Amino acid sequence: MNRWSWRAVLALLLGGLAVGWNLWTGEPQEVRQVTEPATLSPAAAVGKAAYNANCASCHGSAGAGTNQGPPLVHIIYNPGHHADGAFFVAARSGVRQHHWRFGNMPPQPQVGEADLRAIVRYVREVQQANGITTERHGS
Repeated sequence: MNRWSWRAVLALLLGGLAVGWNLWTGEPQEVRQVTEPATLSPAAAVGKAAYNANCASCHGSAGAGTNQGPPLVHIIYNPGHHADGAFFVAARSGVRQHHWRFGNMPPQPQVGEADLRAIVRYVREVQQANGITTERHGS
């Protein structure tokens, strides 16, 4: 390899390490201004209110993430990697830390079934408005 090829390989390795470090340290690597849809479905509008009351303190306004919890408007949470049922399990049983270093998420027993369905609908509509769609989960 010539010296430019080595530099390119080194740049890719360092970039990959930086992304991995951000995931490992719990830095919400892609917290950004999240765009909400111009209009929400009726179910998502109910979900927005329930989300703001139960989820936003950790997961941020419109799912953008905070220093307390990861962004839900992130490719990791696309329906092909975290199906809707994963949100139900997380709210009902809690979830062990796995993608981020924010610690374990405790169960959220105060969130009723109907509100939880509406929250998931809201998160999915916000994800879609931000270009996050179903992607096949690679192992």
